[in-house]
Amino acid sequence: MNYCCRLETLREANDRVSNAIGELPIFRHYDIGDVLHSSSDGQKFETRINTINARYSPKYFGLKKGVVSYSLVANHVPINAKIIGANDHESHYVFDILFNNTTDIQPEIHSTDTHGTNEVNFAILNVFGYQFAPRYRDIFDTVQEALYGFKHPSQYADELVLKPRRKLNPELVVEEWDNIQRIMVSLAMKTTTQHIIVSKLSAFARKNKTRRALWEYDNMIRSLYLLDYIDSPPLRQHVQRALNRGESYHQLRRAVSYANFGRLRFKTEHEQQLWGECARLITNCIIYYNATLLSNVLSYRERADDSQGVALLKLVSPVAWQHINLYGRYEFSKSPEMIDIDAMVRELYRVPIRSTLAG
Repeated sequence: MNYCCRLETLREANDRVSNAIGELPIFRHYDIGDVLHSSSDGQKFETRINTINARYSPKYFGLKKGVVSYSLVANHVPINAKIIGANDHESHYVFDILFNNTTDIQPEIHSTDTHGTNEVNFAILNVFGYQFAPRYRDIFDTVQEALYGFKHPSQYADELVLKPRRKLNPELVVEEWDNIQRIMVSLAMKTTTQHIIVSKLSAFARKNKTRRALWEYDNMIRSLYLLDYIDSPPLRQHVQRALNRGESYHQLRRAVSYANFGRLRFKTEHEQQLWGECARLITNCIIYYNATLLSNVLSYRERADDSQGVALLKLVSPVAWQHINLYGRYEFSKSPEMIDIDAMVRELYRVPIRSTLAG
């Protein structure tokens, strides 16, 4: 099949729609804790035709093969995405998908589930100014294995509930800091990717000093985060909320791309990337349409000094498609009928907002 769209054109189109959503009045009302809090997660899709990056995953595909669409979502908007293999570890792409985000929507805090964590993500994201805030499946076991301190464990009081597993070695980080900086510069210059860096570091012998120093730097940042994560219920709620938004986007994307019973039949990785960007563009347009309606209703309620309605409206998610006809016959040759947004907004303004529908 010959495609009429280029990957670069589709990505630019997605950036433009994402930026347009970011300029709407409702967008910054979706901030979590008054900051732009993003999340990334993978969505599995079965492939009908074997490709280079299609891999087995008994948990998701049974005896079939598939790929993963790894997406970055900020304030409900899918600002970046990448097709990866089903056997690739998602944590190897966290920095790549953040740093290669070309929209004007730039997150400050980023969350993943447990699959997004490894031995270097806290360190890399910290160097580039991101706060990494993952959700841990079992926080008790994680703290037992991954909490470190600047003193020997024996120097902490016995009655403490939390005690570090071992003493950190900051001298090693200082000694290898020049080599760590070279790695970060390679990432910043985009001469390599996080996936390649992590693969090479994993191939080194464990006694490699640069690798151990980078891991030690990561241990420092992770230990501080674990203490905050345990001590701050709002932080845990914010992380979960950001991840829930990613799941909501996945549901919309699944509904949009359910042709061929949800099974991809593309022969090349390039065609998969085209499919991924097309599906993201459609979902972006739906979210833009919904956010436009919500922004206009928000303006109506603000002018009417309806503070309660404004507060509830900020909780309503723009990721909805019950009112969208995803199936049927479409004719593009006829002159389109312009949608009267103002008339729709006036009708929506009369509908009471129920907090149970908020998300």
